Amino acid sequence: MTLPLAGLEFASLPVDSLPVDSLPVGVAVLAAGTLALRLAGTLLRSRVEPSAAVLALVDRAVSVLFAALVATSLLEAGQFAGIARTAGVAVAGVLAWRRAPFVVVVLAAAAVTAALRLLGVP
Repeated sequence: MTLPLAGLEFASLPVDSLPVDSLPVGVAVLAAGTLALRLAGTLLRSRVEPSAAVLALVDRAVSVLFAALVATSLLEAGQFAGIARTAGVAVAGVLAWRRAPFVVVVLAAAAVTAALRLLGVP
């Protein structure tokens, strides 16, 4: 079987040639890697002191990532996503700024968006 892409054809692997157990193995490898990184961070925290420049860079990165998240959350298929989603993102932003737990931020944003959509707000 071939897949056409912009006039070119790329051969695909037959489904029968893929090992059935590849998904659980992939998940296990990613889980082990994540656990190893988190454990390394915990163990090295007392031994490694980040410089002032690194701390400043991390602080800026958080701001840039948050701005990108807000910008992409307000658009859907290149168009404005509506007032309900904007209100949900605003609630999430305020709660995150006030350092609310992540679960509270997500649930509050979803609840506000759902409530406004239930009331017919686009």
